[in-house]
Amino acid sequence: MDAGELAAFLDEQRTLTIATLGRDGWPHLMPLWYAVVESVPWAWTYAKSQKVRNLERDPRCTIQVEAGTEYGELRGMMAKAECELVRDLDEIAAVGAALARRYGSGVLTQEQRAGMHRQAAKRVGLRLHLREVVTWDHRKLGGTY
Repeated sequence: MDAGELAAFLDEQRTLTIATLGRDGWPHLMPLWYAVVESVPWAWTYAKSQKVRNLERDPRCTIQVEAGTEYGELRGMMAKAECELVRDLDEIAAVGAALARRYGSGVLTQEQRAGMHRQAAKRVGLRLHLREVVTWDHRKLGGTY
């Protein structure tokens, strides 16, 4: 995928899988909802989650977004990334608002924005700085594998 195709793909998809490294060295995979803000994928999660504990020890992670059910339809992206843990309440609330707009009602009421600030106190923002990106789109193979 070129940059435009990748941006459109990320806009279309709903779930990002993040792999962090557990204390025992084994990968820890978890799905997340995400939003792309200024070309950077963002998510949020509970501050006490295992993935946050893993990222506190080692900010390296791998993320993947994929689509397709038949082999000839498979497409996606995988990236080596460095996760910046964001603890500023206003930034975390902004991520929550972006997620609510993307996955929910679109425009947020003042009450919903206040709810994002209450949620932000329990959460951490995950700013995913992509280092190496690999993409694939089997639809472009024309049935030849």
